[in-house]
Amino acid sequence: MDRLLDPSLPDPEFVALLEQPLQLLYTSTSTQERNMAQQVLTTLQDQPNAWLRVDKVIDNAASSPQAKFYALQILDKLIRYRWKSLPRDTCKSVRNYVVNKVVDLTRTDATLARERVFVSKLNLVLVQIVKQEWPAHWRKFMEEITTASSTSASLCENNMQILALLSEEVFDFSTGQMTQARIVALKNQFTQEFSSVFHLCQYVLDQTAELQNSRPSLVLATLHTLRRFLSWIPLGYIFEMKLIECLVGLMKVPGLRHAALGCLVEIGSLSISGSAYDKHFKTLFLSLVDELVVVLPPSADIAAAYDTADDEAQAFTMDLALFFTGFLRLRLRLLDLDASPADTRALRMALDLLVRISMVSDVEVFKTCLEWWHRLASALYAVDCSVPRADDFVFSSFGGEMCQANGSGSRGEQQTRAVGEGAALLGTCNPAVRKTFYTPVLAAVRRVLISRMAKPEEVLIVEDDNGEIVRETTRDTDAITLYKAMRETLVFLTHLDTVDTEEVMLGKLARQIDGSEWSWRNINTLCWAVGSISGAMSEEEEKRFLVTVIKELLLLVEQKRGKDNKAVVASNIMYVVGQYPRFLRAHWKFLRTVVHKLFEFMHEPHPGVQDMACDTFLKIAHTCRRKFVSLQPGEPAAFIVQMLDGLPDIVNELEPHQIHAFYDAAGCIIAAAAEGPSRGALVMKLFDLPNRTWANLVVGATKDASTLRLRDTAKAFVNLLKTNARVAASLGPPFVVQLAWLQENGLLLVYRSYAQLLTAAISTGQPQATKTSEARNMRAVKKEMLRVVEAFVSSADPATDRAVVLNQVVNPLSETVLQDYASSPPEARDAEVLSLFATIIEFTGGLPLPAVRLLFRSLFACTLDMIKNNFEDFPDARLHFFKLLRVIAQHNFSYLFNLDEDPTAAENDFRAVMNAIAWAFKHTERNVAETGLVILQQVLRSVDASAHASYFYRHYFQSTLNDILSVLTDTLHRPGFKLHAAILRHLLATVTSGGIREPVWDPNSPDQVARASSNGTAPVSNPVFVRAHLLHILAAAFPNMGEAAVADVVRGLLDLRDDKAFKGHLRDFLVRTREFSVGDNADLYDDEKQALLVEQQRVEAERLARTPGLAPAQPGVDDGMAS
Repeated sequence: MDRLLDPSLPDPEFVALLEQPLQLLYTSTSTQERNMAQQVLTTLQDQPNAWLRVDKVIDNAASSPQAKFYALQILDKLIRYRWKSLPRDTCKSVRNYVVNKVVDLTRTDATLARERVFVSKLNLVLVQIVKQEWPAHWRKFMEEITTASSTSASLCENNMQILALLSEEVFDFSTGQMTQARIVALKNQFTQEFSSVFHLCQYVLDQTAELQNSRPSLVLATLHTLRRFLSWIPLGYIFEMKLIECLVGLMKVPGLRHAALGCLVEIGSLSISGSAYDKHFKTLFLSLVDELVVVLPPSADIAAAYDTADDEAQAFTMDLALFFTGFLRLRLRLLDLDASPADTRALRMALDLLVRISMVSDVEVFKTCLEWWHRLASALYAVDCSVPRADDFVFSSFGGEMCQANGSGSRGEQQTRAVGEGAALLGTCNPAVRKTFYTPVLAAVRRVLISRMAKPEEVLIVEDDNGEIVRETTRDTDAITLYKAMRETLVFLTHLDTVDTEEVMLGKLARQIDGSEWSWRNINTLCWAVGSISGAMSEEEEKRFLVTVIKELLLLVEQKRGKDNKAVVASNIMYVVGQYPRFLRAHWKFLRTVVHKLFEFMHEPHPGVQDMACDTFLKIAHTCRRKFVSLQPGEPAAFIVQMLDGLPDIVNELEPHQIHAFYDAAGCIIAAAAEGPSRGALVMKLFDLPNRTWANLVVGATKDASTLRLRDTAKAFVNLLKTNARVAASLGPPFVVQLAWLQENGLLLVYRSYAQLLTAAISTGQPQATKTSEARNMRAVKKEMLRVVEAFVSSADPATDRAVVLNQVVNPLSETVLQDYASSPPEARDAEVLSLFATIIEFTGGLPLPAVRLLFRSLFACTLDMIKNNFEDFPDARLHFFKLLRVIAQHNFSYLFNLDEDPTAAENDFRAVMNAIAWAFKHTERNVAETGLVILQQVLRSVDASAHASYFYRHYFQSTLNDILSVLTDTLHRPGFKLHAAILRHLLATVTSGGIREPVWDPNSPDQVARASSNGTAPVSNPVFVRAHLLHILAAAFPNMGEAAVADVVRGLLDLRDDKAFKGHLRDFLVRTREFSVGDNADLYDDEKQALLVEQQRVEAERLARTPGLAPAQPGVDDGMAS
């Protein structure tokens, strides 16, 4: 096969030999053979003159389809990477060859049918040529393709596909593939020359009566191509050329109906400012509804038909949903409900269609409808109900009567904006008319949503594929996202008509009780819907409603037989009660009953029930914790005291991870207790059982150290420590009494003992010593101890607990932990040590110089030695190492220049730090690379404000600049583009602005000295050197760009100061390099996406705050009174 790489190989022999590696690549069962074949083909493809053989392969009748496709890949690579370097005659020859080949293969129906797949690939190559040639070197392209289309129906059909591809390349996928100027030029050219293309499409559509029988594929191709154009063509083509009338008329033709609807979807979703075309849009809507009455009469069961329909019919249903939701979202205001019966009738039919489509089983179709129902319900709520205060839950049914407005200031502004948005959607309409019209529609939507409510995140018990009730093993993120959207919609619908919502839900619940509609799915969706509307009723309504629901569910759980049935109902009880913290806080006896019921469920062995009971208790603990620590009427003591007295019986059947959740909840409750000795006593009471177990383990280990090697001993320590870590995180500063107890009862002794045992086990020299189960168990104990301490530090208050952390955490632990880390073999070092000290520095805001020097000596060099040899080993250590370096650079920056008393050693240490930072941002793991860039950015900002600026730029400017340019142009580092650009701009601006007087070039290098004076034509200076240096390294790295292009790039890098313009210039540069000619360049625009996301999150937070019940109860927030 290597003979293929010989340029002197005769063409016939080359064509025949090419089949060998292709055959191996696609058919061989040997991985080695496939890899070898791939290597040969890749090397051949990279040869500069490989494209000269493309026509020989394609034109050879004996060539296989694989060989022809491979030849097209070579040609595509030539066009993308080297087109501008080819002589003009060569470009024209290649272009003519591809055009002629397309024409030859599409001139007749027979050849097109036989070569359709190859022609599709050839079309893509032709479009790449068009992007390079048109209009400068192929001014008559558009004229040629439209004229040629009239010579043959098959050629016309293929030309439609070429035009569609070109439209996609220019208007949809051009970002990141071409320079900004080129994109604008192609868009303008396409728009200017679109007239001939439109007339071609119109000509085909005018022949529909004849072609629908003789050649329907041409009409379909034309409609599919037209759909690609409709989002950008001048509006006159759409509204002034009878196009809409033609498309609506095609709804009568079954074979063309879906393609025509696709075009109408694009038109109906056009976002156009002004009202010039409102009349046309309204005509489109009314005429399409009239046509749909025939296609889908009111009696049609769309949901049932969908399940048995073919792909075309199902896609038609989706496009129907897209048309109506897109049109109504933008133009519902055009339909006059006050004075136009035709408008009212058409809108009612459209909404009825959407309700019926909403019942379709396909989730994506349902999501499309749901988005519209959410928008409609929120708009109706905004205009027909004012926004009350969070503590005022008095609502009316929507309609003429308005809810009381209590908003003012910021909330008032949000309310005004919401009302404005709602009015913009709905238009002007008499409130009574609006209520009469929408009430039956919303009632139907309410029933659809309740009947197919998605599963909330809190529900852990599900029905598997075998129809059995099991514990959910993985989170269904799609279902969670869908639930959130449905929940918000149902909250709005509840505000709009609380009575109907309550009647529907209680009616469905009654039919569960009498068994007429009993099923796991029905009870689940009902209860998920009940839980979703928490906060959407007034307190009195909520009380009446919830008490009824819970009583009925408790009756149902007693009534049902079989563990699966009981588990289903139990999970729903737990979910519902967890969703109503306001009600629970206001009704202590009910809250106490609910919690005792959860304690009962903690003894239920059915899979998932205990987990959900613990999770629900944790949620209630967060939202109602003050109720548990204060004395309630009729109680002998606070609930937490009673609970701790009975704690052994409550948790005796729980698994370790469930115990951790329970203790987490208890810690959260105790944190709400008043500060003082009694709170410390509660903490120690909580840990009475674990501490007794701990003490027994320590005593046993003291008597016989070999017990520490036992698996059960290690697992016991790990579970106890996990319990402590969960409580430390939820309890916060009061955990200090438990931490002190652990320290007094052998915490460090156990740590040292396991460290010694682990070192001894590894010292045997066996390669797998650290991977034995015994070694893993011992390391797990050490890790969990560190996590306990880190959890405590993370939850402490820097303002009040700094001394406690330093005296009871840092000072006692540092020597033992750091000495063990430094002396341990690399395989036994725990990344949690790095994480802990990063957290400590973050908490304290910086450590004293001696402590930083100790950390550097103990952690830096030995960890760097572990991770510097490759990008794979010790992934946790490398991630936490750079996080530690980041916080040191942030809080102890000045100490980085003084890490040793010896100035020479200190300089070497700083060089090691800079090398580590560079190594980090060159890393292929995204988190590590981003951390390295963040550290470098911090260092640059701190250096500029320090006395070390001249020293830093003199020694590190060139290396840092070169390294940043290296990763900037590396495709593996695209996600870091935002930081690359910011750092590069900072470096160049600082040095070229004259702020750095020291030379950034090497005075001992004649070449660099020459660049600093532009070869003697200018006085030596940093700006002159930087310009010459950039020209030199970019020209060397990208010889394909040419001298003029490189100079243009450098000019922009040095002259542009605006952030947006600088990044735009960088993107153009990267597009012009070989590295960024293909592939997904979306990461280059990540910063714009992030900025948009932040703004969307801000707007979303405001929106949720406007409507009671819309924002779910947040864990950790108990807004009830203390008693």
